[in-house]
Amino acid sequence: MRGAMLLAAALGAAGLSTHAGAQPRAALTPPLSHFAIAQQAMPAFIQRYQLDYASLDKLYTVANGTARARQMEDFFTQWRAALDALPFDSYGVEDRIDAVMMRSQIDFELRELAARRQRFAEAEPLVPFARPLIDMAEARRTMQAQDGAASAAVLQGALLAVRKAHDALLAGADIHARKPMASRSVANRAAQVLASTARDLKAWYAYYEGYDPQLTWWVKRPYADLDKAMGEYAASLNERLVGKASARLLNVTGDPIGRDGLLSALQREMIPYTPEELMALAEKELAWGEAELRKASAEMGFGADWHAAMEKVKTTYVAPGEQPAMVRRLAKEAIDYMEANRLVTVPEVARRSWRMDMLSPESQLISPFFLGGDTILVSYPTAEMTHEQKMMSMRGNNPHFSRATVQHELIPGHHLQLFMADRYQPQRRLFDSPFYVEGWAVYWEMLLYERNFAVTPEDRIGMMFWRNHRAARILFSLGFHMGKITPEQAVDMLIQRVGHEPDNARAEVRRSFNGDYPPLYQAGYMVGALQLRELKRELVDGGKMSLLDYHDRILDGGMLPIELVRARLKNEKVARDFRPGWRFYK
Repeated sequence: MRGAMLLAAALGAAGLSTHAGAQPRAALTPPLSHFAIAQQAMPAFIQRYQLDYASLDKLYTVANGTARARQMEDFFTQWRAALDALPFDSYGVEDRIDAVMMRSQIDFELRELAARRQRFAEAEPLVPFARPLIDMAEARRTMQAQDGAASAAVLQGALLAVRKAHDALLAGADIHARKPMASRSVANRAAQVLASTARDLKAWYAYYEGYDPQLTWWVKRPYADLDKAMGEYAASLNERLVGKASARLLNVTGDPIGRDGLLSALQREMIPYTPEELMALAEKELAWGEAELRKASAEMGFGADWHAAMEKVKTTYVAPGEQPAMVRRLAKEAIDYMEANRLVTVPEVARRSWRMDMLSPESQLISPFFLGGDTILVSYPTAEMTHEQKMMSMRGNNPHFSRATVQHELIPGHHLQLFMADRYQPQRRLFDSPFYVEGWAVYWEMLLYERNFAVTPEDRIGMMFWRNHRAARILFSLGFHMGKITPEQAVDMLIQRVGHEPDNARAEVRRSFNGDYPPLYQAGYMVGALQLRELKRELVDGGKMSLLDYHDRILDGGMLPIELVRARLKNEKVARDFRPGWRFYK
């Protein structure tokens, strides 16, 4: 008790101390009421789950390993049973939400295990030699003894199988044929299996080379021959079936997960809509955004030709060396607006702690715009870029476009959001979701647009560019995963319907489909924002809480699907068998 009193006194003093004759310093500590948090049971459960999962994940590192799949399935199944045994009926609002989310998370992981097995099975005919090599690498990882002669036999058998597969590939129909021997996506998946197997096999060989003379004597030549043959096969596979050489401008293949895969992911995100319904929603939002562009275009003197108006806006880029100053100015403008209008609480440490770095030319090929969090990564061309690349980068990151991206990435967007997520209900970082993370940032773009934060028609065009971009992301990402839209068609959509520069459109599509983001990530931006907008209408416009309280309550609840954010803000005790059903789009 005495320790707690001393802590309170110290924190209070830190917030109130001043220098003689100076104004009171800005408080670097939160209000003490923030430390009076009701006891919860589920955070300890979630923390142990995460730590145990991480331990197993560090052991079973071999890609596509059967031992990993068995161990993880056993792990998830046992934790699911433990979850069912918890005294759910005695829990309050927060613990019930965590328990429901854990059930959703574990069930999703089990579905993903089955989906990964299916995806491997579809690619296996192109890499029939991979499984014995994966098993051998996994046996080393789990410290099973290896026999030199037996290992050499496995390697030699795989070498013969690689050569046979290579011959079949060269004799078969390639990507340009009417019916190639495999689809581009399956061939790309096989190429990924081949690359990960070669990597794991290299680690297997390096572990023994020189340290086990007997095994090294047996496997040195078979391993070298196999590694060379796998590299040659990979080159032919990419050339003949993946077709990367013929798609050099995009270099995008992707791995569509199909409608069933999207439905599984939507279930995890607690979105009670089908992919088709979300695409229809996006078309409606994009049509609204195009109408807004025409209004702003008319104000600028271009009539209904919003492409011409946007072209004028793109010419407002700043000179070389001035981009960081522009970012600082826009960040301060957004923070000042938040505080002047009491829209959200900005802790002083959050205000002070964001940083800025520049994106490398290589990174800009994937992310041509700003990225954020506690560090905003700024796009601007470097001296080494071609003239065309420089102009596209400058035009695409002009001040009117950037007015939306800076506040999206910093405050009130990702920096503030992630700052709070680390400090309030941090166990919910496990439930990280683009519908919450990106939805929050885009919701602010929508709210600020409604509040006339964009004063000039040029600013409105800049903000509407991004809003239409989010709608197009729903269309091309879901369309791609259902086999309705190609990467090339996605690029055309971004250029024609959103107004992207061609290189920036290609970079956006690369980013969407290169495997770094889950399939629903691009849809999460606008869908999550629409959920938060509807929840605001229900709670704030309906007179149940202030706008400041609404935003602060979202941030102190951690990362959750928006339907559970809604339940939490309404203080609803969700049922153990909770299922999403909120139809948020009117």
